[in-house]
Amino acid sequence: MRDISRLPRITVAAVVPNGNRYLLVEERIDQRLVLNQPAGHLDPNESLIDAVIRETREETAWAVRPVGLIGIYQLLLPQVHFVRMTFLCEALEHDSKQALDTEIVRTHWLTREEIASHVVPQRSALVLRCIDDHLAGRLWPLEQ
Repeated sequence: MRDISRLPRITVAAVVPNGNRYLLVEERIDQRLVLNQPAGHLDPNESLIDAVIRETREETAWAVRPVGLIGIYQLLLPQVHFVRMTFLCEALEHDSKQALDTEIVRTHWLTREEIASHVVPQRSALVLRCIDDHLAGRLWPLEQ
């Protein structure tokens, strides 16, 4: 019998640029603050596109439109294996009245350099890797 606890967990993330700044969340994970792209798990019967739109809205109150796939990444930790699909998204509209997910402390618009030198550490190396891949022009179109 397969140990399903060792199967990869599918996640989505949004790289949302505005000029040279990127939308990030400052979140509390395991009692520590970290920076991350808006990101989260794929729900059952949910498309990847719907998941990245939902997660970004829940964590930042921004409505976004995914425009392409930046990349598919793996993060292997001792206790879990993540497969992350990272999408380039266009910011459409912000709802200042919407409450954010409980683990989100605040949102930021930061440059790559500000992210790299921020006092709050990145949740994982994937944060800058996805931004660097975006800056390098890596993008696959989304089929409609």
